[in-house]
Amino acid sequence: MVEPREPIPTVKFIDEYCQIYQNIFPEVRSFEAFKYLHMGIVSDIKRKTLPSIAKVVGLENHQPLHHFLTESPWDVEELRKQRLELILYVLQGRPIVLIIDETGDKKKGETTDYVKRQYIGNLGKTDNGIVAVTAYGVLSGMTFPLIFEVYKPRERLLPGDKYLTKPEIAAKMIKKLRTMGFRFNLVLADSLYGESSKNFIQLLNELNLNFIVAIRSNHKAWGVTDSKVKYSEWQRFKRVFSDLSSENRYIREIVCGDHPEIRYWQITTDFENLPKNTTWYVMSKFPEITPREVGNFYGLRTWVEYGLKQSKNELGWADFRLTKYEQIEKWWEIVFSAYLLVSLHSEQLLKLPPQSESNFSSHPWWDKGNGWNSILNNLRLILQPFVLFNLIKPWLKVFTVPKLSEGFFQLQMLVNNLTRSIFQNCNIPYFYFSSA
Repeated sequence: MVEPREPIPTVKFIDEYCQIYQNIFPEVRSFEAFKYLHMGIVSDIKRKTLPSIAKVVGLENHQPLHHFLTESPWDVEELRKQRLELILYVLQGRPIVLIIDETGDKKKGETTDYVKRQYIGNLGKTDNGIVAVTAYGVLSGMTFPLIFEVYKPRERLLPGDKYLTKPEIAAKMIKKLRTMGFRFNLVLADSLYGESSKNFIQLLNELNLNFIVAIRSNHKAWGVTDSKVKYSEWQRFKRVFSDLSSENRYIREIVCGDHPEIRYWQITTDFENLPKNTTWYVMSKFPEITPREVGNFYGLRTWVEYGLKQSKNELGWADFRLTKYEQIEKWWEIVFSAYLLVSLHSEQLLKLPPQSESNFSSHPWWDKGNGWNSILNNLRLILQPFVLFNLIKPWLKVFTVPKLSEGFFQLQMLVNNLTRSIFQNCNIPYFYFSSA
């Protein structure tokens, strides 16, 4: 019996992270493709197409990557299960803020599964595209992806499909996450979910979860007579954004209805003129919450959604050139996995001590911030020697320059040796999940 060969090494932090999932893949070539896709998705190439990824990881063509997504018999559900178990292991029982969001991307024609003319949030209008409901966790300001499910329009259902509204999909995802062991101290969502009392809000109440959700100005709660509606005094609070800039906001409570647990709020940037674009209505169920807490928690949803949009664009969420959903689902799951790879390098998520000054920090492009984008920037710098060598390698087949090849090899070794292992620092065993 011939022993299978060892997978080709790439860059330390990619190899270490992907090794956790190695048991999922039936052959070494599939596992290598898995690693290459992570490297390409995290890299700074603008479009994460398979031909572009093949170039930066050193493949002669993109066919192995395409085969991995379309033919290789690996189970996307198993990858998702192990990724979620990894997050649970890292959280160690800590509760998180859960953000329900949806992402839509424009797609031409109708050959792609579940593409239809519908509202696309990224565009802010109705267009032809595909939409997914997504759930993200937030802990100490760091976001990490949990789960997604495509929205299947009634007109585009395939044999065996069951139609679910977006709030029903979100409720299903929350049930699954709770069953797995995730704990939530707060759920945030926009008005589509906030006004779905039959499905989404009913489930949150059944699970006794705190929530703050957006509602529209004509929400049915306002159906009581004006004489029964009372307004508290406006309170000013500082809204702090993800870049640490701040802005004055104003909030007041709207007292109406017969459910003391449910409270309604109005938030604005200008309490005298109440501009439509910067005035929001919010419904909360959160015992003893203060107006300022409502304003800042709701603001958390807003900036996280903006950050998620940036992050998914950076990682190529919509760059797939596939038409069958089972293949698109694999691409999206790998994007989520790459997103988690970045998040796992945060000090907040892993409770790591602050990094000491190292040779890395003297790089003129090194970002010393703690945010997700700062981490992504630095991981891309660590990838650069490997990526740049792959880009010039075709020239070295035309002109032999031994010292250039040797210099790149030495640089890659130096960078790998200096890279901190997140798994050693937080005691995540490589094969913890494969042995379960």
